[in-house]
Amino acid sequence: MRKYVPSYSGTLRSHGLTLPHCISECSGIRIFGKRIKSIAFSTDAAIIKNINADAIIAVYPFTPQPIINVADVPVFVGVGGGYTNGSRSVRLAMQAEHQGAYGVVVNAPMPNEVIAEIKSVVDIPVIATVVSDRSDIKGRIEAGTDIFNVSGAAETASIVRHIREQYPHAAIIATGGPTEESILETIRAGANAITITPPTTGELFAGIMHDYREKKL
Repeated sequence: MRKYVPSYSGTLRSHGLTLPHCISECSGIRIFGKRIKSIAFSTDAAIIKNINADAIIAVYPFTPQPIINVADVPVFVGVGGGYTNGSRSVRLAMQAEHQGAYGVVVNAPMPNEVIAEIKSVVDIPVIATVVSDRSDIKGRIEAGTDIFNVSGAAETASIVRHIREQYPHAAIIATGGPTEESILETIRAGANAITITPPTTGELFAGIMHDYREKKL
């Protein structure tokens, strides 16, 4: 029987973002003693400060900016793989560790040689993004990848299942999708932790502004 958990949200803080409870069904990944099940994909400081995710993953298509000091939870930082690569990615990984990141994330195009070089200079997890079941999982592991970050849109659960069948003990983070059904499908496929993309501040404020216009507030 599920335990009853009393809760309190207040009035002014009731707009805080709460991730789907079903994420609790995954095993989680323990990193430096912290068990992480839910991860929010965001670089928005307001979102990061007002969401109940266990961790933040900050991967984005421009030169990384430090957000580690904003978050109250572990942060996984993108260090390139596409436009940013090679020695620059290695330096970014070292800087991220020095600033307190809990892990560094490399994008799918990152060569295994660069992953190996990053792994040789940092003592935090190297997280490799996987976007296809054709990815070289074995090569990634041999290069030093600690955790896989599966982001395959509608194929995510299938990719997770593919990795899990080959490597039963691999640590896998995966995108959960828009519904509880898609999240549970991904967990049952073998994901240890789930990434969720929260709504933007503009999307959140749209409903409040609508109420203002209707004079409901």
